[in-house]
Amino acid sequence: MPRAKGGFKTRRRRKKVLGMAKGFYSARSRLFRIATEAVDHALRHAYKHRKEKKREFRSLWIIRINAAAREKGITYSQFMNGMKKAGITLNRKVMADMAANDPHSFGRLVDTVKEKIAS
Repeated sequence: MPRAKGGFKTRRRRKKVLGMAKGFYSARSRLFRIATEAVDHALRHAYKHRKEKKREFRSLWIIRINAAAREKGITYSQFMNGMKKAGITLNRKVMADMAANDPHSFGRLVDTVKEKIAS
């Protein structure tokens, strides 16, 4: 049986892993075995954090809406309940952007919600 050496396929696979490990510290970017572990670890966390990022942004939007709503004298939960009753279907991303960049229109939105809650 002929001796199997690292040929074209092996070299290509190793170059791919070392390319993904570019920028890692020390042996993690230079030695194949250590780089493989580091890349696998990084890819696992990258997958997990792509999911977590969505949760974190939703949380951030809720915090921004709550802060802006409380300045107008209403809590977040009351505001969202009023939005539902008023039939206004803006998503949290848009409302958070509105609260941060256009406080006047957000104030008008809060006034509309307050009227709906009162009636």
